[in-house]
Amino acid sequence: MSLFQRVKNILKKPEPLKAERSVLTLGPGDVCEVSLVTYQVVGRTKPVNRNAVWLSLRDGADIRYLSIEERMQSEFALYSAIDGRLDSMDEVPAHIELDGIDYHLEEQYASRIAEAGQTPFTSSGGELYVWQFQSDGRKLLRIEWQDGRFMLYEGEQILPADVEWLRGNV
Repeated sequence: MSLFQRVKNILKKPEPLKAERSVLTLGPGDVCEVSLVTYQVVGRTKPVNRNAVWLSLRDGADIRYLSIEERMQSEFALYSAIDGRLDSMDEVPAHIELDGIDYHLEEQYASRIAEAGQTPFTSSGGELYVWQFQSDGRKLLRIEWQDGRFMLYEGEQILPADVEWLRGNV
């Protein structure tokens, strides 16, 4: 090695550290295990103004959705899409009875979103309106509206220890 090469290597800037990846950075191509079931992450929806992510998961023909939100600690919930509709986003009630379970409105928000992969709504970006409900039995209900279309989901809280993730090849 020449003297010039040695000086060049000494003066060369070190490579920047790669940003540490967390569960909030999961995306299409990654693998996630929830309650001992392994899913492939096929889609990702990220509200721009919230520290949260909504992942579309696939296990064969089974499609589920994992909600992850960073507050004081990480909060996880696993949802399945359900059939149903509402007439107008202006008429979403604060109390819903569904299959004999009473749900009460816990939180409602609207946010611009960034999407990747296969997601419940096909438009890229846009404004998403979300209503989150909880029952006395700790069951969860989530209603989403975007571009004139509603999606309804039923789910339950998941312990953080029951969620593990593996990075894909991307």
